[in-house]
Amino acid sequence: MQTRITNAGPVLGPNGSLQQRGYSTRSVLHYNRDGIKAAPWKIKEWDFYQVSNDDFCLQMTIGHVSYAGNVSVKLFEFKTGVRYEITKMLVLPFNRLKLPSSAEQGDVIYRSGGMKMEFRQSAGERSLRCEATDKKSPPITVDIKLAQPDPSSIVIATPFDENPAYFYYNHKINCMPAEGTVRIGEKEYRFEPDSAFGLLDWGRGVWPFHHEWYWGSGSGYVDGKRFGFNIGYGFGNTSAATENMLFYDGTAHKLGKVIFDLAGGGYLSKKRIVSDDGRLDMEFVPIYDNLQITKMLFVDNCIHQVFGTFSGRAVLDDGRTVEFKDLVAFAEHAVNNW
Repeated sequence: MQTRITNAGPVLGPNGSLQQRGYSTRSVLHYNRDGIKAAPWKIKEWDFYQVSNDDFCLQMTIGHVSYAGNVSVKLFEFKTGVRYEITKMLVLPFNRLKLPSSAEQGDVIYRSGGMKMEFRQSAGERSLRCEATDKKSPPITVDIKLAQPDPSSIVIATPFDENPAYFYYNHKINCMPAEGTVRIGEKEYRFEPDSAFGLLDWGRGVWPFHHEWYWGSGSGYVDGKRFGFNIGYGFGNTSAATENMLFYDGTAHKLGKVIFDLAGGGYLSKKRIVSDDGRLDMEFVPIYDNLQITKMLFVDNCIHQVFGTFSGRAVLDDGRTVEFKDLVAFAEHAVNNW
């Protein structure tokens, strides 16, 4: 069952539960924060951008879990493990970040102390800027443009069995060609649109304190066409729809279930990832484990975000087969308490 949401309306109904369950390829539903019936300290919201090529990765986050927040910029190299990061932790931010109610419109701006970060949108383009200073790191300056030539994406409204007021409304956008620079002290990292892509992970919701998920995402060029995938499972009740999707030349192609054991044999061991319908079959060869451990107040999170090369084939909705080789992307496993 892959239920596609086509009727516009609010995410939450009068009783605070999801009005519709399933997926769409654009923001058909609008996030009505005032419809949440759970306690205010249970609300979780974030905007996360990732920009990467075959050699290094930039990540920028503005988000909160109500009683704690995070504004961060980080860059790491896959082969050397060299890593730079400046993070500003927020205590009891609740709704002070004023994050937008849609991934398709609205800017995000944070300015405080040594951290200035902006996510701005205009027609067909997204702008990521940051100026960050910290005593433990050289200053970091970011100026990146992401082209968004088409609206194809994966949007999913997922319930949780534990409580009807729990939900996850998530919008992920792949395949955005990236151009710009990151300057760290005197060193400059440059992204070029023929080899670098941006990813947006936009999340809003209320869910159990302890949870676990698996997620993978990649973007690249195959035969001159933009190609990407989003895969994931383990988070909420996905009986109405999964978040598994292929992207090719501006069109989204829906997949069924994709299950992968990232920890089995060790996080840096070779894996095979196959969808239940056989339309996605790929080998994953890890390069770098971007291990992230966060402990603050009640937050206790551990995420293995493993980057590597993906090679295999994908079958589109119309039966065409796309073969890809050595696509640098990631798969991750998260075990969180927040």
